[in-house]
Amino acid sequence: MLEYLKKFEKFIVIILAGMIVIVLSLSTIDLGVGIVKSIISPPSFLLDVNKLLNVFGRFMLVLIGLELLESIKAYIKQKVIRVEVIFTVALIAVARKVIILDIKEIYSLTLLGIAAIIAALSMGYYLLKRSHQNNDSSIKPPE
Repeated sequence: MLEYLKKFEKFIVIILAGMIVIVLSLSTIDLGVGIVKSIISPPSFLLDVNKLLNVFGRFMLVLIGLELLESIKAYIKQKVIRVEVIFTVALIAVARKVIILDIKEIYSLTLLGIAAIIAALSMGYYLLKRSHQNNDSSIKPPE
């Protein structure tokens, strides 16, 4: 039964990796087409703020996809979910939200909530990196 579950898990991970590759490919093509359309539409070679924010938002989505692919690759290789990658994906996702956010349309309490999320994720990422440094230094033999 355990062998069957391991095979099923491997099958699902491979399917997920294939799907994320497809999504990343299509997203990158869509991003490229969007950039070209933005550049060639009048006025040529000038992007207004809204077009620029749209391009940045789509760019950040591709980066999120790449980090998710990295997470899947790490799981395939090491059979472990790397929390550092999850924090990175979350930080990029929140950064994307902040970039495309229209501040005039948002309540101040929502902005405070987003700030709290950013602070919590940043602190978690910092503590995670710090704990890895402490573990690495404690394993090394004294010289």
